[in-house]
Amino acid sequence: MDSVALFCTGALLAGGLYWFVCLLGPAEQKGKRAVDLSGGSISAEKVQDNYQQYWSFFRRPKEIETAEKVPDFVDTFYNLVTDIYEWGWGQSFHFSPAIPGKSHRDATRLHEEMAVDLIDVKPGDRILDVGCGVGGPMRAIAAHSRAKVVGITINEYQVNRARMHNKKAGLDPLCEVVCGNFLEMPFPDNSFDGAYSIEATCHAPKLEEVYAEVLRVLKPGSLYVSYEWVTTDKYKAEDPEHVEVIQGIERGDALPGLRNYDDIAEIAKKVGFEVVKEKDLAKPPSQPWWTRLKMGRIAYWRNHILVTILAAIGIAPKGTVDVHQMLFTTADYLTRGGETGIFSPMHMILLRKPGAPKSS
Repeated sequence: MDSVALFCTGALLAGGLYWFVCLLGPAEQKGKRAVDLSGGSISAEKVQDNYQQYWSFFRRPKEIETAEKVPDFVDTFYNLVTDIYEWGWGQSFHFSPAIPGKSHRDATRLHEEMAVDLIDVKPGDRILDVGCGVGGPMRAIAAHSRAKVVGITINEYQVNRARMHNKKAGLDPLCEVVCGNFLEMPFPDNSFDGAYSIEATCHAPKLEEVYAEVLRVLKPGSLYVSYEWVTTDKYKAEDPEHVEVIQGIERGDALPGLRNYDDIAEIAKKVGFEVVKEKDLAKPPSQPWWTRLKMGRIAYWRNHILVTILAAIGIAPKGTVDVHQMLFTTADYLTRGGETGIFSPMHMILLRKPGAPKSS
């Protein structure tokens, strides 16, 4: 009888562990399991060293003196976090305003569809996704607009993940992914009918450099929309708490210094764009974008315990726990930035390249 009880107890524990690790897994399952967490293109034994190098580089974002190294460390950042993002958040690495009665997934999709609606493209047009990640927005936009979307990301691991997801979704004919630096894009002049970036250009040391590249590759008369991470008019540089929050966001998201909201349009005009529209999509009547972070706190703690166990038994690379803790801490700073209103991840600016409109 004792052996039967012992067997049943062991089976129950094994079943519970399997459920916790493989089935329950992340806050929202989107195709990546906890047992598959990796360091992207970084070998498992080098994850911890790369994390420490990243953290040292971005310790004081606004004091970075070697801006030319920023793209390399952004690449490192996405090697470290891509699997965790995809496992715990989804395939769209950005925020969206909460919509009453809508799931997070639907709110995200509508936020993405709005971007392509703003640039007024038609089926068959060739448009650019500037900083496409693993392609969540690309697939939603391609399916919605039937435009041909070309995405660029600096991270080779994300390229492979995006291509895999595109094929699985049956969107290969509409979605192409290129590995490259959006500060030096491998595309000809005047080759796109439109462009968008969703919370991606914040990684550029100088916004004018990426905007100038987008301007170059757009056809005359074409539109570009960007959702920018910014400090708002409520941010006070003399307030220590405000500074702590913003620096926490910068350190934990590979940002070489956040820009103020009123800099964006001036930078766009400086490189030659015409400003069509500008609006902070986070302001009322929009519902808070940070509620998903607050609602996910229990899931984050559960996931952190799981990552710790997987790292301890050698399934997840050493350093994964540090990366997950960094993201957990950053989520708190993002929430504080949203609640105080000093930070917005969705300052929308719609721009036009001067010249004759696109032919219909």
